[in-house]
Amino acid sequence: MVTRTLRPVRARAAKAVGVEPFQSRAEEVYRQVKQDIADFRLVPGDRFTEHELCARLTVSRTPVRQALFRLQQDGLVEVMFRSGWRVLPFDFDKFDQLYDLRMVLETTAVQRLCLHEMAASSPQLQALKERWLVPVAERSADPAEVAAWDEAFHETLVSAAGNAELARVHHEVTERIRIIRRLDFLQQVRIDATYDEHAKILRAILARKADRADLLLRSHIQTSQTEVRKITLHQVYLAQQVAPAG
Repeated sequence: MVTRTLRPVRARAAKAVGVEPFQSRAEEVYRQVKQDIADFRLVPGDRFTEHELCARLTVSRTPVRQALFRLQQDGLVEVMFRSGWRVLPFDFDKFDQLYDLRMVLETTAVQRLCLHEMAASSPQLQALKERWLVPVAERSADPAEVAAWDEAFHETLVSAAGNAELARVHHEVTERIRIIRRLDFLQQVRIDATYDEHAKILRAILARKADRADLLLRSHIQTSQTEVRKITLHQVYLAQQVAPAG
């Protein structure tokens, strides 16, 4: 009985001293810095201090520090002794492992979709048709836009398969490979290939041709994985030029 009466008191006390606002601000800082890294406003090797973030985001040091420790756990930044923080270089071995996991998750989802009689009439897949099965003249050439749409395409396929846990794990993988994946859309030839490959995958799924859909999806992901290994500092520089304004 004592425990039940103490909990609300502790919650009110925490709120009174500003714990909840700090947590909210820490979440905002976490999301902003993570987005800065994904959009290449901060690139691998960049260094910054907690003071600089406090000034730029107009927040106190406590939520900034909480956010940075969380980003450190995500493998995005590291603390430098007496010199602030640094955005970590690309870990290509880890990306390879994440791409392998992505392959398992997405091919499993596509197999489930092809076995489902009502998949072709799914509103989610119909929305994908409207975006990807378009004439060449109507295709987007915006690298950032296509990168976001590419993520949405693959996440929608997994979500449409109807397994919430599969979709949750896939989303976590997507978050972790976003920074490297977006570099794949700096060349028009890769944008064109993405449209063509997505269209073929989608048509195979709608026709419930599981083997063909699986083969096409595997080839699509493997090509992207191979392109990742070709990434250079010059591509990162190019990505900075097309990054959304912060």
